Amino acid sequence: MISERWTVLFLRDDADAVRQYSMPTSAVRRGLVGLAVLGAFVAVAVAFLVYDTGARVRAAGLARANHLLEGELEGIRAQVAGLEEQVDVLAEKDRQTRLLAGRMGIDDEVFQVGVGGPGLDSPGESDLWALDPEASELAYANRYTLDVLERKADVLEESYDETWRTMEDQLERLSVIPSILPVNGLLSSAFNPSRYHPIHKVDMAHEGIDLHSFYGTPFVATGAGLVTFAGRKAGYGLTVEIDHGYGYMTRYAHASALLVERGKRVERDEVIAQVGCTGVCTAPHVHYEILNNDRPVDPMNYVLRR
Repeated sequence: MISERWTVLFLRDDADAVRQYSMPTSAVRRGLVGLAVLGAFVAVAVAFLVYDTGARVRAAGLARANHLLEGELEGIRAQVAGLEEQVDVLAEKDRQTRLLAGRMGIDDEVFQVGVGGPGLDSPGESDLWALDPEASELAYANRYTLDVLERKADVLEESYDETWRTMEDQLERLSVIPSILPVNGLLSSAFNPSRYHPIHKVDMAHEGIDLHSFYGTPFVATGAGLVTFAGRKAGYGLTVEIDHGYGYMTRYAHASALLVERGKRVERDEVIAQVGCTGVCTAPHVHYEILNNDRPVDPMNYVLRR
């Protein structure tokens, strides 16, 4: 049996230059199959390179997006930290306002309002955890802190409303409660139940605060009230005592001159004497005390920012 063959002719412009190649059909088929396989391999290789390049580009994009996301989360964390400081400032102002209104401060356990229990997930429960645990932790920390701040804000809002209602009912009381400093001076000695006395050289209770200022500087009453004493008192020197009512009395000692007399009614911020160093002292200053129901209390707990 004569096998079929394929013949290929190559012609040039010159008719005498003719070349021909002849091969069996089976060889042609094998060649075509080989070319097909080679083409398929080339196509797969090209597709893989294209896909791999795209994947690398997408991965680089995702990495950059993740980096930017972490930067945003860090920025949010910084803002949250700022909010925490503001809430702490508001909490201190709330404490002072409640004190002036005659109300106990917010219980610390109530104010801390810790979060936890059912309803609050953990970093590992977030879909982000499988992709980026670090970002998931940061996002969780932000959510946690914001939740605490939200609850603290609710407590402060409720406290403010209650305190405001109380203050409206106690305007007269607020007008007399000592709430400023008698003089702008250096706080050289704080309220202390046991302080080493610079002159007596023993531990003694310091039932007020010392505010140093220049000799002769005027100082004022820290709340409205009635002058019940204006004269010289042992150890205190020239002293003024004011009854503010509601169980509050203030004492101002070591004055160089007294500008009020017993029985005079004074207003908050009214000048009552001048800074001096009478009595037991080492330098010009005002020794300032607040007594609540005859019990010495720290005056700095009653001072509001002017």
